Amino acid sequence: MKGKIGFDNEKYLAEQTAAILERVGTFGGKLYLEFGGKLLFDYHAARVLPGFDPNVKMRLLQGLKDKADIILCIYAGDIERKKVRADFGITYDTDALKLIDDFRERGLDICAVVITRFDDQPAATVFKNRLERQDIRVYTHRAIRGYPADINRIVSDEGYGANAYIETKHPLVVMTAPGPGSGKLSTCLSQLYHDYRQGRKSGYAKFETFPIWSLPLKHPVNVAYEAATADLRDFNLIDPFHLEAYQKTAINYNRDVDAFPVVKAIFERITGAAPYRSPTDMGVNRAGFGIVDNAVVEDAARQEVIRRYLRAQCEYALGFTDKGTVDRAHVVMTQLNVGPEHRVVVGSAWNAAREAQRTGKGNQGIYCGAAIELQNGTIVTGKNSPVMHAAAAVVLNAVKTVANIPDHIHLLSPSVLESIIRFKRDLANKKSASMDLEDTMIALCISATTNPTAQMALEKLKDLSGCDMHMTHIPSPGDEVGLRRLGVNLTTDTNFPSKNLFLT
Repeated sequence: MKGKIGFDNEKYLAEQTAAILERVGTFGGKLYLEFGGKLLFDYHAARVLPGFDPNVKMRLLQGLKDKADIILCIYAGDIERKKVRADFGITYDTDALKLIDDFRERGLDICAVVITRFDDQPAATVFKNRLERQDIRVYTHRAIRGYPADINRIVSDEGYGANAYIETKHPLVVMTAPGPGSGKLSTCLSQLYHDYRQGRKSGYAKFETFPIWSLPLKHPVNVAYEAATADLRDFNLIDPFHLEAYQKTAINYNRDVDAFPVVKAIFERITGAAPYRSPTDMGVNRAGFGIVDNAVVEDAARQEVIRRYLRAQCEYALGFTDKGTVDRAHVVMTQLNVGPEHRVVVGSAWNAAREAQRTGKGNQGIYCGAAIELQNGTIVTGKNSPVMHAAAAVVLNAVKTVANIPDHIHLLSPSVLESIIRFKRDLANKKSASMDLEDTMIALCISATTNPTAQMALEKLKDLSGCDMHMTHIPSPGDEVGLRRLGVNLTTDTNFPSKNLFLT
């Protein structure tokens, strides 16, 4: 079902916008809207809902910019331990800076940044100073002792009352963050506390995408959410509060369900009455109503579950996660009766590696294979050699296929190749002179200045964005950077591309 659309993005955008405005009107004053998931570049949603615009949330905000203020939260501990956003390979504090730039490029601005659970951590303090010296308002909220169980302390001047109040102008206040666990909910409720202390009406809601409450519990899209949060050990369940209140089935996840009694009690303490009867009620989520081809969406979600399992395996091999995450991802995958063999590029990459071994054209005794599935479903493979990494070979083969360039025509100038290899071997003191993808893309750019065929291939690189790709070995840093720039959906086996511990 490669290339087929399963989701109507425009219908979803219209319905979600209307639902948010309706929720703003419900409270008659100010609504603090917590944005769950990625605000920008939500590639998980784009992968499991083919047709979903990964930047649709930003488009929604652009349509509401005259009604909304935006607050960005970031947990001080994530700054201190340099937590990384995996799809970009950048730390959360860097991603926060990027988010601010992305907002500004789209005609929006951040009202303030809140550093949550701040305890004078050195890195968080540096981050705070940097923002303030760029004229960005920064607030620090310290951890509340006894949170979330001690409601008497939380809803008091020692708890939310100790947090500085963030002044906003518009009826909608969007609370966003680089990732989960950033303190968005606590910041929303802190604002709510201050508003009611000052006699102002306000409310809270959550912008949700996954799990999709209106889909069945074991629908592949909802199972894919469990795979994506395997490190958090999240699991979906039927919302028991919603079932009791309305005798209707709705899907939510364990952390929201577990937290609801506490959140409900905090609401009651602040406002005198809880506005919601279930955690599903708190969410604003019309994603399920944007699905127009369930079969396409289910197939895409199954592929995402496999991808998440393979990624968890690699992160474990690299030391980024624990064995429990891998086991959890495996359990989730088996629920859908699929495995790595059901991802078509996996077998093709394995075959390419075997071909490299058969011909003896690996590099330093390592035989790597790679495969990419083009938008029309064509599978293209590549293998490593003393001259080029498998990632570089498969990308060149792919753009030649897309551009209908015959296989025997060389894209890279021999003199450029020789110069790069000589530099790596003689001047950079590399253990291997084999060109990684970043080297190869530079060589292609240089060759394109004098070679019209290379220029044609260069222009086709953008057509690889969103394509599925698998490698039999973990990519080297140069391969990883290049693949991230191309925007492919990469999975890999857990083999290392070299016997050296320090990869270059």
